[in-house]
Amino acid sequence: MMVLSQLKGIADTKMMVLSQARGITRKRTLGIIPNVYQITNKGANIILIVEEGLTLVDTGLPGSSAQVTNFIHSLGRSVAEISLIIITHNHFDHAGGLAELRKLTKAGVAVHQADIADTEDQSPYPRGIRRLLRIPFFAALRRRFLLSPDDVDIQLEGGEVLEPSGGLRVVHTPGHTPGSISLYSPREKLLIIGDALGKRRRGLRLPPKMASTDLTQAIDSVRKIAQLDFDILCFGHGRPLTGDVHSKMQDLVERIED
Repeated sequence: MMVLSQLKGIADTKMMVLSQARGITRKRTLGIIPNVYQITNKGANIILIVEEGLTLVDTGLPGSSAQVTNFIHSLGRSVAEISLIIITHNHFDHAGGLAELRKLTKAGVAVHQADIADTEDQSPYPRGIRRLLRIPFFAALRRRFLLSPDDVDIQLEGGEVLEPSGGLRVVHTPGHTPGSISLYSPREKLLIIGDALGKRRRGLRLPPKMASTDLTQAIDSVRKIAQLDFDILCFGHGRPLTGDVHSKMQDLVERIED
């Protein structure tokens, strides 16, 4: 009963986040800057970077591939041109669409090594979910909830600089999951953070405690993020933040320091 209660709490937290994203769900695609787009499916964001090749950051929930494919076609490009898929963290609403997209493209898949699970004990979910996935009744969910080493071509450590956007720096920002990463483009002054941070009406917030593995690490990651120079902040859920980003980051840092 305790495990089911914890699962319900995590589900309620996710639903709250998705509810907050309803506005962007109605507008299913959004141009962030030239050649960088946000595609939203059921409240979960996928970032598309359009250059000589195509790059996806996250793959959304299962069933997202049709929307991704259709949008890429609307740009006069092909889904087969996706050369790289980067997963910000291994949760089902960010990596759930990967299996479908891998059937459509030969893209390499990059994930931080700390989020790759050989067993349920290593999974990047809070303890309640890990316990649940060990129950035989829920065995069918394991494959959907977990990326294994066989799903990944590039195991990241943090500090790598990937080719898109003039050099996309991988910043290890654990806390929501052990292997959560943010992607920073100094050229564009753009930061993609997955669920390392969330938005609230008048500012920023930490990731939900119920859905995160280590809130102390999440706080340390906020301090790390605050040291970067960026003007655009892209989230796993909701619209990008483009106004007064620095002061909102500092407000969050001050709150967590109090």
